[in-house]
Amino acid sequence: MADDRADRDLIGAAARDAGTLALAFRARGLKSWEKSKGDPVSEADLAADSLLKDRLKPARPSYGWLSEETADDKSRLEARRSFVVDPIDGTRAFLKNRPEFVVSIAVIEDGEPVAAALYDPSTERLWDAVRGEGARMNGYAIAVSTQATIKDSRILGDPGRLTDLRALGAQAHTVNSAALRLALCAQGSYDAVVAVRGKWDWDLAAGALILTEAGGRITDRSGTPLRFNADPPRQPAPLAAGPALHALLRERLNQGDSR
Repeated sequence: MADDRADRDLIGAAARDAGTLALAFRARGLKSWEKSKGDPVSEADLAADSLLKDRLKPARPSYGWLSEETADDKSRLEARRSFVVDPIDGTRAFLKNRPEFVVSIAVIEDGEPVAAALYDPSTERLWDAVRGEGARMNGYAIAVSTQATIKDSRILGDPGRLTDLRALGAQAHTVNSAALRLALCAQGSYDAVVAVRGKWDWDLAAGALILTEAGGRITDRSGTPLRFNADPPRQPAPLAAGPALHALLRERLNQGDSR
């Protein structure tokens, strides 16, 4: 457990510094381009990735490394623990000067997150967690909402793809960053996260631990827990909420999928 806490503190400090660097790049103007159609990246993404690698790898030389902005050499598959990093999750919002992006870092052991940090430099909020010790935002304990009905629930997802849930009285809202959605659900600002497409490990790993330590559940639509740092590091569309609402949403979504 002491190792988990030390890792949490290490990645939290690194996430703050990477977020500050990203804002500095944006303030002075930066170049951006598409890695593939619809998948933007910028100088700030790469600079933040380099900062995190230079900070974290020397501090934990035995740990593997998986980042959205680093070529995956698969050496992480042989490591007991690995960092899973998204230097800027929500690049589209970042490039549009919107505040919906975070730096996301998790430490994974045997497929499960054991320490996590998400930093939102626009609002200076740091969410973090250690397995078995709860989740925090800026040092204060957080918890998922107790919403237990789909009607009047506040769901983060694509409103155009959640018409069945909206017809049942749910409210659907959009936030660009997948990691930030999980953090906002973890602190009870929203009741659920419903994705319709698969995600990469770096989108979910940190937020998944923060949400579960805040009392929530995150699984695929069949209810299977997510396992990280596999090959490939890809997850099915996630469903996250407090336990009661998670069960209701899973039942309803599976009914829709079977029609």
